[in-house]
Amino acid sequence: MIFISNKTPKIFGVFLLVYFFSLSGFSQSLYDNDLLTKEFHSGRREALRKLMDDSSVAVFFSGIIKTRSNDVDYEFHQDPNFYYLTGLNESNAILLIFKNEFILSDGSPTNEILFLQDRNPKMERWTGKLLGVDGTKSILGIQNAATSDAFDDFKIQFNSFKKVNYIEQKHAGYNLYYEQFQSKLSNAKINADTYSLKEYMAKLREIKLKEELDLVRKAISITCDGIKEAMKAIEPGMHEYDAEAIVEYVFKSKGAEDVGYPSIVGGGENSCILHYESNRKKLVEMDMLVSDVGAEYHGYSADVTRTYPVNGKFSEEQKLIYNIVYDAQAAGIAKCKPGEDFRAPHKAATEVVQKRLMELGIIKTPSESMKYFFHGTSHYLGLDVHDEGTHGRLQPNSVITVEPGIYIPFGSDCDEKWWGIGIRIEDDVLITETEPEVLSACVPKTVDEIEALMKQESLFNLMKK
Repeated sequence: MIFISNKTPKIFGVFLLVYFFSLSGFSQSLYDNDLLTKEFHSGRREALRKLMDDSSVAVFFSGIIKTRSNDVDYEFHQDPNFYYLTGLNESNAILLIFKNEFILSDGSPTNEILFLQDRNPKMERWTGKLLGVDGTKSILGIQNAATSDAFDDFKIQFNSFKKVNYIEQKHAGYNLYYEQFQSKLSNAKINADTYSLKEYMAKLREIKLKEELDLVRKAISITCDGIKEAMKAIEPGMHEYDAEAIVEYVFKSKGAEDVGYPSIVGGGENSCILHYESNRKKLVEMDMLVSDVGAEYHGYSADVTRTYPVNGKFSEEQKLIYNIVYDAQAAGIAKCKPGEDFRAPHKAATEVVQKRLMELGIIKTPSESMKYFFHGTSHYLGLDVHDEGTHGRLQPNSVITVEPGIYIPFGSDCDEKWWGIGIRIEDDVLITETEPEVLSACVPKTVDEIEALMKQESLFNLMKK
């Protein structure tokens, strides 16, 4: 045991913090050799072909680099469909997937072609190396590749296909080559379909392969570790951003490249704001803290929410509301079985919330529950935090969230003892052939478990010494 006195320099405390985390497995290499393989991506392209109509082509556009301000860009994030099909993590690229054999201008047959940025050694000194055509062939396994500049001259008659599938690019600053594509379409009468491709990708991405589930599990495990560390460290006088910083430090230290979405860390009255992201409030004694966070690992996102008392002890009112949400979630999770309607978990959770809020006198009729529980309970999870899916019957190997909540803002039409209590509990659930598997069970959820964990010392407390 190493004793840290109040006289110990803070920098030494920070050094020890990093040292202890490295010993306890917090520091791991980003390059864990668990990236999706080129065989995975080629298999997904082949699965898409099986869904496509005969004599059709599907066109995909990569993500774009977006300007944050002046000459500073946001960190690039690949379009999920494009990554799913190629593994490429670069902008300004176009992928064409043919249902049937397509003959290139040199006479060679292919069923796919990728256009991507050419390498530029001068630019790579500023922004890093690109794959280029050769790297695409060797690393991604896509043998028919060309530079993006070649797409404008690419000899393809889109009117020769019975259907041209693509997803409209409606957001500002779309892919640089989208206009070229639109120009090629306008030169001849073609059967353009902007709907079917969304449907195809939803079917494919809803059902996760083992390699995907491995990455989802890793993202969730990292997320649970971050939440647990924040639970142990938080106390009155800290700020919402302190909890956010702790959570996201753990994410990075365990190899997550990014957050799956902006962290939602709301205390007190902010716990009643569903997608609160400011995270600036100073936390006081009786605040509850909603931590809705998710690490992104190799493209796949987690989405876990826990709500806990800043002072480490639930009040009686907080405990009553918390247990309603807990029981509502349990009812929802029980419905996460193959063949159940996608909305079955929400319906089950809502029934519990309605009954119990009426018992407490907070509402008088079931329909009034919408005042305090006003969002859906589930969404798919994967490459997007709100992932693609059919929203039909639940199927094995899909992952959904179950996240009921009760939010009673100040001034609500109920006894003021309930005011300012906002509680959400969210878990990531794998649909299996039998019983649901709660992938995020690695972080405590009951009142007693949370209070017990919050009594433990956090390594982040070393920074205060």
